[in-house]
Amino acid sequence: MSKPRTIVVLGSTGSVGVSTLDLLEQSGAEVEILALTAGRNVAKLAEQALKWRPRQAVIGDERLLPELRERLSGSGVGCAAGAAAVVEAAGQGADWVMSAIVGAAGLPPTLAAARAGSVVALANKESLVCAGPALLEIARRAGGTIIPVDSEHSAIFQVLQPACASRVAKLILTASGGPFRTWTREAMEGATPEQAVAHPNWSMGAKISVDSATMMNKGLEMIEASYLFETGPDRIDVLVHPQSIIHSMVEYEDGSTLAQLGAADMRTPIACAFSWPDRLPWPAPRMDLAAMGQLTFEAPDLERFPAIDLARSALRAGGMAPAAMNAANELAVAAFLDRRLGFLDIARAVSETLDRMNGQGDLAEGADDALETAMMTDASARRVAAQVLTGFQSRS
Repeated sequence: MSKPRTIVVLGSTGSVGVSTLDLLEQSGAEVEILALTAGRNVAKLAEQALKWRPRQAVIGDERLLPELRERLSGSGVGCAAGAAAVVEAAGQGADWVMSAIVGAAGLPPTLAAARAGSVVALANKESLVCAGPALLEIARRAGGTIIPVDSEHSAIFQVLQPACASRVAKLILTASGGPFRTWTREAMEGATPEQAVAHPNWSMGAKISVDSATMMNKGLEMIEASYLFETGPDRIDVLVHPQSIIHSMVEYEDGSTLAQLGAADMRTPIACAFSWPDRLPWPAPRMDLAAMGQLTFEAPDLERFPAIDLARSALRAGGMAPAAMNAANELAVAAFLDRRLGFLDIARAVSETLDRMNGQGDLAEGADDALETAMMTDASARRVAAQVLTGFQSRS
């Protein structure tokens, strides 16, 4: 009998982490969980640990370690806390690591998993945006693999034929359009956090939901796609597809366009990443195309959703511009969720931050390694973005 696959789930209490564990349960996959990690949701982490009995449960916030130990007392599950402990859990050489920590905090543990030669199921956009080329090279040298979990990149991963990679004319990322697809710009000025996180198709965390509402998620995905599939920014398009059935497409030079279809359920791309190049039998939701009747498409409105062009410009600029854009967006989204910034001001604040950093030559380059370079840029962008946000708040 083959041994169970060893698993680490980074960000196990978030939407992707929960979906990962649910998929493993429903499929009956033979796994040994080495570690589950979470940021602050100690109650959920303890609940998962008591059910799955990993070797270790790690909470990012060190202040919560006593509570985690109390909740897991007598269970035999080891407890640890802090950013370094999360990185250590990621880098222990598990067969398969789900990287689902939201934000730039996910970069160090993702790099650690790649260095250890694990198969990394990547749901953390920021790791590719901030250090994509370095991450992919680190994984290659270590004998590991990066498999995308975002539904859009998973779709491209599934239909991009390696033998025909040089014949790709265009990558087409589909977008639901988010909750404000039909809103006027004037209405969007007054959009609330509650309205922004109410995604029409997907169940996601608050930050990712706001990125979908601004369509910054599509901008970040363009950058990811460029790195993952070695495609220039002018050969990556975004197409609004409100039904979220076609997850992305690859257009070839001979005029053929291949698409991957599936229900709006993150467990499907997770299953692909877990079992690739095989397929994982599980009770997946099935589509009834006849009942749906029709699928519709439209071009994105770049005036109402300027984040797409912001990301394309950052990608063209290259270097650490995408990392700076990501950091500024994280701060701006947090300010919006705290009601300190208007919805349309998110993209404005990101744009102003990038303008200031370019003017100051403040994009960090040439540090000793990919992580140091990315973190230097992230810290610098956050300082500038904080100044920009203060300016926005003083105007309101």
